Amino acid sequence: MTFVTLPSNDKLWYFIKNVPSSNAPLVLIQGRGLDHHGWDSVLNEFTDRTIVLIDHRGTGQTTAPLSSEWSTRDFANDIITILDHAGIDKVHVYGHSMGGRIAQWLAAEHADRIIALAIGGTSVGDGTGLPRPAAGVAALASGDPSALASLFYPDDWIAANPQQAASVFPTPHSPEVMSIHGKASDRPDGPIPENITVPTLILHGTDDPISDPGNAAILGNRIPHAEVCMIPGARHAYWAGNPEVHASVAKFLLLNDPK
Repeated sequence: MTFVTLPSNDKLWYFIKNVPSSNAPLVLIQGRGLDHHGWDSVLNEFTDRTIVLIDHRGTGQTTAPLSSEWSTRDFANDIITILDHAGIDKVHVYGHSMGGRIAQWLAAEHADRIIALAIGGTSVGDGTGLPRPAAGVAALASGDPSALASLFYPDDWIAANPQQAASVFPTPHSPEVMSIHGKASDRPDGPIPENITVPTLILHGTDDPISDPGNAAILGNRIPHAEVCMIPGARHAYWAGNPEVHASVAKFLLLNDPK
């Protein structure tokens, strides 16, 4: 594990997983209130390349502070700082939920660094997308662990995989952090989708109660060179019980690796 020490002496945490590979590295970006452990259940599906894991400000081992107006663009700039520190020039990026909003900024503003983009369970950053379904709003507000888990996973999958289901519970450093993450995630200040020009794969569960599934079609219609993959019956963590999903992501990344 490695820290980037900022001029303020605060630190950004990241971890480089897997041995160096001829395939391009992959940055995994999780959603609001989640540290890198949100990816624990899928890491074995990307063993063919180096993976860069990060802890957002306000989560995990990152100690750098958040301002009250922190944005998804600010989170994206942190990732560029981490890549510079790691000496990594070009990467694939895969962002889920708020991580998908962050990833859109990376592709729109740092296209020279991003080879291909995968975004899942996310929304349209510029405010032209569909709002969160009412059931998702209520469950997020409740803070009830069982309600939160049901937003991400089908009930039968939760019963069979309780430990993995718990890995998606937000663990921010404080309630204030969770509020800042929430505002950053919901603020309509993202990039214009048409400004994303790298090859893009958009994934979404058809029963996602956190991000309206219609957002996938909007992004797919507006991002040039985008492919949309809808996962029938899946909730916010659309890969649960669907191993073919990340097999398709791995194939997409491989097809876009520099030759």
